Amino acid sequence: MDFEGKILNWYQKNKRDLPWRKTRKPYEIWLSEVILQQTRVQQGLPYYFSFLNKFPTINKLAEASEHDILKLWQGLGYYSRARNLHSAAKSIVSEHKGQFPETFLELKKLKGIGDYTAAAISSFCFNEVQAVVDGNVYRVLSRIFGIDTPIDSTEGKKEFRELANELISQKHPGEFNQAIMEFGALQCVPKNPDCEKCPFVQFCVARKKKMIDVLPIKLKKTKVTNRYFYYLVIRHKGNVYLKKRTEKDIWRNLHDFPLIETKEKLSEKKLIQTKEWKSFFSNSKIVVNDFSDEVKHVLSHQKLFVRFVVVDVKEKLKGKKEWLYIKEKELSKYAVPVVMERFIKQL
Repeated sequence: MDFEGKILNWYQKNKRDLPWRKTRKPYEIWLSEVILQQTRVQQGLPYYFSFLNKFPTINKLAEASEHDILKLWQGLGYYSRARNLHSAAKSIVSEHKGQFPETFLELKKLKGIGDYTAAAISSFCFNEVQAVVDGNVYRVLSRIFGIDTPIDSTEGKKEFRELANELISQKHPGEFNQAIMEFGALQCVPKNPDCEKCPFVQFCVARKKKMIDVLPIKLKKTKVTNRYFYYLVIRHKGNVYLKKRTEKDIWRNLHDFPLIETKEKLSEKKLIQTKEWKSFFSNSKIVVNDFSDEVKHVLSHQKLFVRFVVVDVKEKLKGKKEWLYIKEKELSKYAVPVVMERFIKQL
């Protein structure tokens, strides 16, 4: 089987016209790869253009404030990627005079750049023979070659990486990497792939053994945690309170409303009886104007059940110096979680 020839031929006939495929500039390639990790192309495209428009060079990105980067990233999720993007940009500017390292090993030293991203940049931009292995590649290789080693095991990761590096084109590594990922994204899709139109139909072990719905195999199931968020929209004379999330948790360094988190669902009556509620308001004169419907917000390993409680206070709260006190109409200037952004638009 001529794997290289078949995958490259398929790619030339079927590849999508995407902007980052028209350049070999490492900054633009890197930006696209970071944005597209766990993000669909159609969702990621507007962010890609927005970042290039606001930060056309890596120097501009390095000079930006973290707040501006998080604000532009808002809605993509996985905000650690944005923070790592900023950190790596600053390192490239300060330690490499604004020039990207050109090798897989040097790229991996940068914050947030692992095997996959380093292989993508080094092969796409600098023609280094280094195979990419992402979810698409795992699926393609496991099905065609009938590999049932779990992809989330140490043994599996090693086996798939070695196979990908055996198969990769020595002359056109970047194009090969793009081709195998595109093949997984468009042809060898997770559910109901069109096997009759597949160039590997005669060789595919998964098809012969009726294992298409089984492969690739993944052992670990992520434990999903339920969390109950009660956001307090505390209003006073056209102003509201915000706070910055500084703890090591989801949405770090974004802003949100003061929060009461509980382990179970609470009624409005029970929420008002919590010690957190009492500590926020103590003897303040308040009026609860709204107790919103519950919104379910699903993250990779957590389910958030979110409600917004709109509270009007007669006087400014005391002892809350760590909170921001801002004009309600200025809320849109702050980088906030997307579940909160949607609520703000309804205010």
